[in-house]
Amino acid sequence: MRKGAISRDGVLKALTEYDELGQDGFLSKYGYKPATGYVLLHEERTYDSKAIAGVAHKFDQGRALKPDELSGGRSHAARWLARLGFTIRSSRSPDWTRDEIILACDLAMANGWKRLEFDDPRVIELSALLQAMPIHPEELRNELFRNPNGVARKTVDITCRHPSYTGKPTNGNVLDVEVMNDFLARPTEMVKVALRIRQGIVAGEFQELSPEAEEEDDFSAPEGRLLLGRHRSRERNKTLRKKKIDAALSQGRQLACESCGFDFEQIYGDRGRGYIECHHVVPLHEAGEGRTRLSDLALICANCHRMIHRRAPWPTPGELRASIEQKHADDRRAAAALARPRRAADDQMPNP
Repeated sequence: MRKGAISRDGVLKALTEYDELGQDGFLSKYGYKPATGYVLLHEERTYDSKAIAGVAHKFDQGRALKPDELSGGRSHAARWLARLGFTIRSSRSPDWTRDEIILACDLAMANGWKRLEFDDPRVIELSALLQAMPIHPEELRNELFRNPNGVARKTVDITCRHPSYTGKPTNGNVLDVEVMNDFLARPTEMVKVALRIRQGIVAGEFQELSPEAEEEDDFSAPEGRLLLGRHRSRERNKTLRKKKIDAALSQGRQLACESCGFDFEQIYGDRGRGYIECHHVVPLHEAGEGRTRLSDLALICANCHRMIHRRAPWPTPGELRASIEQKHADDRRAAAALARPRRAADDQMPNP
């Protein structure tokens, strides 16, 4: 059956009916179950978002939607209601990201890989810091989002996976173990990573980062999304890129990839003149808030740039160049080995 648009007035009428019948009566009347993903907040009360959207349809289009005619997620009922100006919140906390786990691991390591309690001042401080992180949108945060209890619980999930722990581990996730292993393998580097993340959050440095960084699934960085986003933002800075290109040209250098030698103008003519990408060569855990120097940037083609970012640890442009040269040398040797039997066979053939 056809579904039409719902209005703010229709939603308000559905809220009124919800208040009159109560949650159980309202859900029972229209066949809905309690919300498991998102709730609607209105005048300090919480409502089942999917049911409200479905019943609002009755006031605007003449019939209530059945539960199987819409989903309650961000792509359907929750989005409808948010577009009408209503406040939507997740009914459960979002999964922990690598950036958040890095900070929790940093705290756990500082505590000797022992769990921390919810009333520990360090846990309370980290809770406030995580709530200031610009990773999870407001609609995904509920009233328990990264509260001290949740942070303390995460330190339990992490520390019970430490090699020295002899008890039964909790049901943490794979990412907890991955990040903890990073700290065990490279403690000094990962402490610096945590410090850079903390400094960036406090300074508000990550607030304006492009969301593209989190969408680039083919990019890998154990330092987390925020530092990667800042790194990519610096690389995309048009002013910095132009200054780097101008400096290279003024020195009589060719605008060619420092890894593979690709020259855009040589291949594309006028269209490629003056074009090349820049790669920020300073490791993420070393790159702070300071000004980016031109010497921090390398001229790189798009293909090599993507190969550098594809898998951690990132090679330097020079290391990638050596890898390319080694691959070419191996290919030449393989081709020569194949050609030798062919030449030998040709030599043995009798002349006509």
